[in-house]
Amino acid sequence: MRQFILLLCFFMSVANAQVVNPDVASSEVKALEKASENEQVISVGNKVFLHIPGEEGFDKPFKVDEKGEINLPEIGKIKISGKIPSRVEAELKLRLAGIYRELSRFYLEVRSRELLVTVLGYVNEPSQVSVPENGNIQMVINLAGGLKQGAQMDRMQIRRSGEMIEFNYKEYLDTGNTELLPQIQTGDTVFVPVSPLIGNVQIDFDARTLAESGDAGENNEAVTLFGELHHPGSFSYKKDMTIIEALMRAAGVTRYADVTKIRVIQNDTPVIFNLKAYLDSGNNKLLPAISPGTTIYVPIMVDDVNTTESTVYIMGEVKQPGGYETNNKVTFLDILANAGGPTRWAETRHITVLRPSGERVLFDLLAYTEGFKDISIPDVGPGDVIFIPEKTDINEKSWLKVPPKRAVKIIGAVHKPGRYEWSDEMDFTDLFSHAGGPTKGGNVNDIKIIRDGQITRTFSFDKYANDKTNKYQLPEIQAGDTVIIEELPHDPRDNKSQWVRQSAESSIYIMGQVGAPGRYGFNNALHFLDILAAADGTTDKADLRNIRITHRNGKHAKVSKLNLALYFETGDETLFPKVVAGDTIYVPEKNKDWLSKPKESVVRIMGAIEKPGRYNFDDSMTLLDILAEAGGPSHDALIENIVVINHSCCKEQARRFDLEKFIKNPNSAKIPVLRAGDTVYIANDKDSVTKNAKESFLDILTIAALVIGL
Repeated sequence: MRQFILLLCFFMSVANAQVVNPDVASSEVKALEKASENEQVISVGNKVFLHIPGEEGFDKPFKVDEKGEINLPEIGKIKISGKIPSRVEAELKLRLAGIYRELSRFYLEVRSRELLVTVLGYVNEPSQVSVPENGNIQMVINLAGGLKQGAQMDRMQIRRSGEMIEFNYKEYLDTGNTELLPQIQTGDTVFVPVSPLIGNVQIDFDARTLAESGDAGENNEAVTLFGELHHPGSFSYKKDMTIIEALMRAAGVTRYADVTKIRVIQNDTPVIFNLKAYLDSGNNKLLPAISPGTTIYVPIMVDDVNTTESTVYIMGEVKQPGGYETNNKVTFLDILANAGGPTRWAETRHITVLRPSGERVLFDLLAYTEGFKDISIPDVGPGDVIFIPEKTDINEKSWLKVPPKRAVKIIGAVHKPGRYEWSDEMDFTDLFSHAGGPTKGGNVNDIKIIRDGQITRTFSFDKYANDKTNKYQLPEIQAGDTVIIEELPHDPRDNKSQWVRQSAESSIYIMGQVGAPGRYGFNNALHFLDILAAADGTTDKADLRNIRITHRNGKHAKVSKLNLALYFETGDETLFPKVVAGDTIYVPEKNKDWLSKPKESVVRIMGAIEKPGRYNFDDSMTLLDILAEAGGPSHDALIENIVVINHSCCKEQARRFDLEKFIKNPNSAKIPVLRAGDTVYIANDKDSVTKNAKESFLDILTIAALVIGL
């Protein structure tokens, strides 16, 4: 009976349409046929929205299932896949006309064209997922909970209508080249295989242990490393791999490794590789070639006779006698310092250097330290032997015990504070290194030199080390001076305060919406962005356009305003005000209470809008941004007649904006310019009865014409 009534209504509407005006029906048919040529058919996974005012069952979009159907209230399942939206809209309007009365404003809209893809294999959540039309494999895997540990990424598959497409997902992650990923389609099945490194028994997967033991798997061209390595194993060979890269794949050598006698075996031929000689020289010619199937062995260091070509021997009264590797840049004092220096019983006036040729060279270290000009440091080379004899009189005072007139005191945050013998030939770095250098908490930027009870100079070691002009000189030290290296304050929460927390006279204050507000050390070499970065930058609530700087070190206090957002848009460095120690930087929070904003910074929107009111506005926004912020026009709004009233200093101007025409033919040039202080008004549909009647007639005529054409 219902079908009979529907058919009767349909033929009556067609007859009425042809009687009223046959030319109108013909033109409507042609218009719909032209529109259908540009429409894209609805497919599985798409979401369609049916607009029926006042019906709760149609508030949310309907998803097209894998059978191409949607489930409608009071009607049931209807297949719509493979059809264009205009045809589906016409068919559904006929089906719904017998159940719902108010269909004058009914329309169908394809909200999203998602793809329905099945994900199987070694993923955390195997399931059927929906991705956008422009989605890719990575989005599909992510919706399935991501890959499980042990998934083989280089042989992933897409199965489509009996066809299997294999691709290398690992290479895509290495390069970021999206062309390596195949395009996905609705109905595809993505399969993730398990790695061959995992056995055939299900156990808890320990990725770290497995990776440390090698990643070569069943590859016969692997590079094998064993011996004194942190993580020996078989690793896959990569093109142009060097022995350094191979050693790093095994996490490097251990502290017991003999790096001078590494064995490299390839093509049944062993080669000895001296890693230390390469690191000392940087000569790439010393690196042996690596090919697939190479075996690398790192032996343990044993107590044997070291007979390398770059060894110098030191014996006698030193703290650590033995053989030391050398190169052409190593001096006699370097070797002596590495051996721990002479002991308290060493006879430093009679040091002997023995050459392999039998030559014997005497050296008076004490005279050299006293500054005698005719004393020079002897040259040392591979194979030389340095002998430091013992004093004949053990009751003689140690050379370290010197009177105050020849000593310099170094105290504070150094590894070996104390009194040290001084000579005018030495400089500050000699004293600093002899004291073991600064500790981790040492303030090397404020070293104080005290002479005769007064501070003669403060010295920054970092500034000296980074000075490329050689204008920043070392401090002059003389016997009797005291060098003080203070320790930075310690904050148990983090160690950042060890360089930023200073006295109030050399600090700058930053507060408000930053990651770590507080007081920070500041000097003339730093910039506004330096102090902002030290405070961990701004938070997401920060108002970057209204940063305030209070200048307190001048004769008169003043406040500067900074638009940091404008700097990031333009890169104009002149926007930054000059800040000095003592200033205060305040980063305010974005004001969400826009009603409290002055009219010069807001836009009023009223009329047929979902949320009329006053809204915060800046020069980066447009009329469309304000309409979206207010929830968009209401259902009875005349969007073709939006009025924008500009309030200027001299006069007010009103402009009309046709949003409906803009939606059909977008052009940003047609959007009226909106400024802070303007008013936007959207009129209501006053003549709703006439308009509804007109729309109802046109809807029936349109459906009839479309069905006749189909």
